[in-house]
Amino acid sequence: MRYEIQGETLPVLICYMEQGEKMITEGGGMSWMSPNMRMETVGGGFGKIMGRAFSGENMFQNIYTAEGGNGMIAFASSFPGSIRPFMIEPGKELIFQKKAFLASEAGVELSIHFKKKVGAGFFGGEGFIMQKLSGHGLAFAEFDGHVIEYNLQPGQQLVLDTGHLAAMEASCQMDIQTVKGVKNMFLGGEGLFNTIVTGPGRVWVQTMPINAVAGVLAPYMPTASGK
Repeated sequence: MRYEIQGETLPVLICYMEQGEKMITEGGGMSWMSPNMRMETVGGGFGKIMGRAFSGENMFQNIYTAEGGNGMIAFASSFPGSIRPFMIEPGKELIFQKKAFLASEAGVELSIHFKKKVGAGFFGGEGFIMQKLSGHGLAFAEFDGHVIEYNLQPGQQLVLDTGHLAAMEASCQMDIQTVKGVKNMFLGGEGLFNTIVTGPGRVWVQTMPINAVAGVLAPYMPTASGK
């Protein structure tokens, strides 16, 4: 399978597939394709269906197969940002933010990833449940804004504001900590919590989390009264 990512602000992933090759995406993920791409909707059992729902994805997945020759299929981003490719291998699992998964080859398994600390998940802003990709194959994720990659050494930490964590290798550990100092918490304008990621492993940070964009736009949105 060959692929290309076109566009900058609103990118699209275009996959060129040989006969018999398969791509998996969430329901509604396909943007356009050649007419010889066959679609099959699958669930994978109640546990997997509910897991995908909790992780912010559609409960069902679509498998697209090139039949009768080579095929083409495109997956466009749903928000201004970046599309990144990732090679998933046994022992090199990745953790994504909610709704980051865009598409993958058939050998990649999408499941849920729980935070160890319940309080961190509910109050930290990153979401109690994230996405975990395992198996073997090429996967693609869409992130908000530009993406910056860090390679953390063992014990090295990175402190992130809420929502900026896009992805990390499963070897990394994540925790949520309250901002120190009462004045800092309530007058600093940075929120009540920070996300702490500890290495070893790679971390991907996004520059424009959608929740931050929503907060900036909220004062300009019309109220229920129309004012």
